[in-house]
Amino acid sequence: MILLVLITIPLAVAVLSSFSRQGRFGGTITFTGAVVVLGLTARTTLEIVFSRQHLLVAIPHWITLDALGAVILLLVAVVNLTAALFSLGYMDFKKTGGVRRYYVNFNLFVFSMLIVPLIQEPSLVWVAVELTTLFSVLLVGFENTHEALEAAWKYVVLTIMGAAIALLGFLVLYWAAKQVAAPYHTWQGLLAVAPKMSPVLLKASFVLILVGLGAKIGLVPLHTWLPDAHSQAPTPVCALLSGVETTAVLYVILRLLPIVSAATAIHAKTWILIFGLVSVGTAAFLLLGVRDYKRLFAFSTVEHMGIILVAVGLGGAAAHAAAMLQIVGHAVTKSFCFYAAGGVLLGMKTRDIASVRGLIRRAPLTGAALLLGGLAIAGAPPFALFLSEFSILKAGLNQGEYLATWLLVFFIAIAFFAIINHVSRMVFGPDENSNPMRPGSLPVSCRITLIIAAIPVIVLGLFIPGTLQKLIELAAAAMGG
Repeated sequence: MILLVLITIPLAVAVLSSFSRQGRFGGTITFTGAVVVLGLTARTTLEIVFSRQHLLVAIPHWITLDALGAVILLLVAVVNLTAALFSLGYMDFKKTGGVRRYYVNFNLFVFSMLIVPLIQEPSLVWVAVELTTLFSVLLVGFENTHEALEAAWKYVVLTIMGAAIALLGFLVLYWAAKQVAAPYHTWQGLLAVAPKMSPVLLKASFVLILVGLGAKIGLVPLHTWLPDAHSQAPTPVCALLSGVETTAVLYVILRLLPIVSAATAIHAKTWILIFGLVSVGTAAFLLLGVRDYKRLFAFSTVEHMGIILVAVGLGGAAAHAAAMLQIVGHAVTKSFCFYAAGGVLLGMKTRDIASVRGLIRRAPLTGAALLLGGLAIAGAPPFALFLSEFSILKAGLNQGEYLATWLLVFFIAIAFFAIINHVSRMVFGPDENSNPMRPGSLPVSCRITLIIAAIPVIVLGLFIPGTLQKLIELAAAAMGG
């Protein structure tokens, strides 16, 4: 029952926001709903970790949550809360029309992400993934500028192309399951009959789904929409898009992995490893020449999705646990980075890296937040992403995957240099020729968000709570690790 209540909250908030004529009411009720969702999600996560079966069932074979889904659900709830809080001051400051429309679509977007890890029927999961596109594209183009509308159209065109390819993959998967008379067309039902499925159909299904959903995740070469969309969307939407939407879609591939791995002739992990390395390498070199700091963090998302796929492709319990830690670290760190970037944009009125200098002197909180986010997302110690990336590299060497591991080291080093180079110039560079920044221009709720969102970024690099560590281990086991 708690799962059903959880997913109805953003729907109810969206309805209430649509009836309100005041943007402040929509923001307040959205934040209140986000607090309730996080509380219910935390309770649900604890039940899964400490129950014997590590499973919570609302509607058998339809709405179920295990540890892997709980990780995604928890991350969506956490970023939803901070994004809702940031929106309070951001939307007042921007004075943009259609605030009611913003909060309606914001909550519908959150709803679509919450149901992805809960639905057990793969074809319906595809529907949920496409709902995330439908509701988020309205937010990407919210500013109604030429650049925002162009980014929204590119987002729609590329992801719908991917959706068509993925749908074909899910239909082939259904065909393969039908041939062996699978009792239930659910993730667990497919896993039970996976060894009996046709390897040809299973491989075709997996490749189609990987390519199709890869467009939504931002994998190369269908990644070009991502930097445009993330540079034009409102800052809280960027945090949701980059922090958790890409991860929620990646979850579908992770859920499919143990099914296709049951047929050894498919070599699914090799496909994943190649896609991951290509994405990491491409993003690393693109980071060197980026000129927009929001696009900087967007390309970093492409890099991180690739790193996660490399970890999954390496296989084994250690690599899968590191991949789950990378997912957690990415969600909390990337959302924080976009909040810091949003603070810079509110004060400087520009996205151009070259026009932003001396932040630490002119806006200490924003400058410190940007520096912290840059170091954390680049994988510097002692942050969580350093731990996860180090664990991935260690797992690769232990398994004898020397070529893939050293390529990953090389690409991560390039990305690290690029991010730190850009961020350090913005924070510490001479500010004689940069744009003026009005003191105290950052709204109070945005300042509070920066402080709150920084806590997990710092803490998870120094200490991982036992409950979270257990959840990560259970999630890795669900992936076959």
